[in-house]
Amino acid sequence: MSRKLPLDIDIETRCRLPRVDRSTLTGAAADIYDQHVAGTSQSLKGLNGPGGIRLHSPELASVARPYARYLRFESGLEGDLRELTILIAAREADNNFEWSAHEAEALKEGLSEFTIEVIRKRGSIEDLPERDAALILLGREIFGDHKVGPTTYARAHKIFGTRMLVDIVALMGIYIATAGLLACFDMQLPEGEEPRLPNC
Repeated sequence: MSRKLPLDIDIETRCRLPRVDRSTLTGAAADIYDQHVAGTSQSLKGLNGPGGIRLHSPELASVARPYARYLRFESGLEGDLRELTILIAAREADNNFEWSAHEAEALKEGLSEFTIEVIRKRGSIEDLPERDAALILLGREIFGDHKVGPTTYARAHKIFGTRMLVDIVALMGIYIATAGLLACFDMQLPEGEEPRLPNC
């Protein structure tokens, strides 16, 4: 059954903003628009997601793109670790759109269903692999407690090392920022999808 959209939601974009007018874009922003349309942008949702929202600020779209590309695809993070990081951020932001976009990708990259369920339900990390447990705890402290304890930091640093830990936290950060955009402009789930996060 199709969910009724709020009155201030654009039917085409499924958020509060209309689709950006391609004729108003130049340079890198125009290229990004075209890549979204062609399906070559590496974005999971194309123009009907944060990529479409960012194009309303063409300069932002232009500078954000290489930063996100580096963190997602060029920093050396394995696919399952990348998606683990993103799901942690999506859960800490309670963002169903981000979660929906990345849960299937996480499974495709080999992240275990058990780990995904622990993140989704904010469950105990006790029976998780050390890498997953350490990263989930780190994300919970960063975004839930707004402070990382020395034991949690030391545990994560021992596993990931300095450079990778910086990249991981930066990747979490861009998805928290993206969740802010999605919340402000009330990005709706794709038609036919139900919320996957409890109590959100």
